[in-house]
Amino acid sequence: MKKGKKAFYLVGVDEVGRGALAGPVVAAAVGIWTDQNFKQFNFPDSKKLSPKKRAEIAKFLKQNLKWSIGKTSLKEIEKLGIGKATKLALERAIKNLIKISKKPDHLFIDAIFLPNLKLPQTPIIKGDEKCPIIACASIIAKVFRDTLMKRYDKKFPQYGFAKNKGYGTKFHKMMIKKYGISKIHRKNFKLK
Repeated sequence: MKKGKKAFYLVGVDEVGRGALAGPVVAAAVGIWTDQNFKQFNFPDSKKLSPKKRAEIAKFLKQNLKWSIGKTSLKEIEKLGIGKATKLALERAIKNLIKISKKPDHLFIDAIFLPNLKLPQTPIIKGDEKCPIIACASIIAKVFRDTLMKRYDKKFPQYGFAKNKGYGTKFHKMMIKKYGISKIHRKNFKLK
């Protein structure tokens, strides 16, 4: 990546799956230099894109930016609680990105401050809507987690994970009542 003398390395971070009833929390971190053409990475929040468009953009981002994933498992979510597990996924994504690129000059995070990381950072409420680099991280995280949930759908087809991605839809809750919980459901969440 071309680096000018005054270029700064900025990292956007976002998570997906915090409010789901099943599956992991997945975070993505995306790095960009300030001397790059930011306009080519100006995408909307992942929730505003169709699955097909999201996948296309994620592929483009992965080819053109440094990126990484961090996850927290079901056991970690149940042991730590969703707040701490979410922060852990975000921290892992950032640390994984540092391993393949460099320490960021500044982090932009969707609404969360990470005190364990001694890095300059700005939490932005609704950051995936307001900050393009957070939106990029949101897209990569969403596509990654959706792919995982489609795999889980093959193991547990009765819950409709391919469609609901583990979130508490009416159908999903009905299937929990009918079949009970699977090994990827979060037992400490209100599941019915």
